[in-house]
Amino acid sequence: MSDFDFAIIGAGIAGASLAAILSARASVVLIEAEAHPGYHATGRSAAFWVECYGGPGVQPLTTASGPFLTAPPADFHDGPLMHKRGALHIGTSDQTAIADHMLAEFAASGVHIDVSDRAAVATYVPGLRSEWTHGLWEPDCCDIDVAHLHAAYLRQAKRQGAVLHCNSRLSAAKYENGVWQISAGSFNCSANILINAAGAWADEVAQMAQVRPLGIQPYRRTIAQLVVSPVVPADLPLVIGLDGSFYFKPDAGGRLWLSPHDETATPACDAAPEELDVATAIDRLQAVVDWDIQRVEHKWAGLRSFAPDRLPVIGCDGANDAFFWFAGQGGFGIQTAPAAAQLAGSLLDAAIAAPQNVNAAIYTPARFL
Repeated sequence: MSDFDFAIIGAGIAGASLAAILSARASVVLIEAEAHPGYHATGRSAAFWVECYGGPGVQPLTTASGPFLTAPPADFHDGPLMHKRGALHIGTSDQTAIADHMLAEFAASGVHIDVSDRAAVATYVPGLRSEWTHGLWEPDCCDIDVAHLHAAYLRQAKRQGAVLHCNSRLSAAKYENGVWQISAGSFNCSANILINAAGAWADEVAQMAQVRPLGIQPYRRTIAQLVVSPVVPADLPLVIGLDGSFYFKPDAGGRLWLSPHDETATPACDAAPEELDVATAIDRLQAVVDWDIQRVEHKWAGLRSFAPDRLPVIGCDGANDAFFWFAGQGGFGIQTAPAAAQLAGSLLDAAIAAPQNVNAAIYTPARFL
């Protein structure tokens, strides 16, 4: 007899959402290395839902997550977990091919994208410099309330009997006689299925469990909170460079969140912002708008972890069915959380329905064999 049906390594948005799904019908333990869940990635998210973000392979998970985030069950959260923002992808005259490619990629997806000329683009972004002439408008983009979403998943999992152990960094995981023997800090347990939801540490967890790593690479992403003049309008959309070189959005109190959209390969760690990345972000912003940047009020960095093909990895390991991958969710783990957890749950428990219009085969770890 094992102590738990499922042991989930990592209590960020991935582990918490899957725990909430599985604990309705099974015994679950969430094992978290840090003092608080969601410390490295979930708690440092820029918090938006954009159907095009992550590309056509990620979009079905994002789209399928929309209804849940818009109108979650009353016993999960009181009210919507995301609110309309709108996203504007902007480019210069030499970036029309990028816009055309994006339109072609999502032509059959049902994602609502409108083409905007210079006059339309300028109405969305006050102070926009003249060279920014092309835009693609995603009206359905929303801000996500990440903190409440993550807390609601943890609360639901606890209500259904899941057990959370923080300050419990995995130190050993051995599979013998059909059961995992797990040591994590001072906590020891056994489980039938080990679920790897460890984000940037996913490959390290696999190696500890004697499972072949998949090449999941963490990358540092930087965000700065700025005070600018004029004050950022509250209805400013999320503004994304067509070439992927920046994004910015308003924050409470007229502040601006800005990122150079950086991806710096790094070992799994407690990521910290680099001054050069903050300076790069500001330089790129100044090339877009004529705003006066008064000060950097806050800056931080988080980790985004990708598989080699930049798609999530969801499914049983090819060599050991008792090891389940739920990793590689990059910078889109929040916006895909409801559907991704539902998909993973359906692969682990036949009684759980899979999300509609999501092809599980493209996320299977078997694609790396």
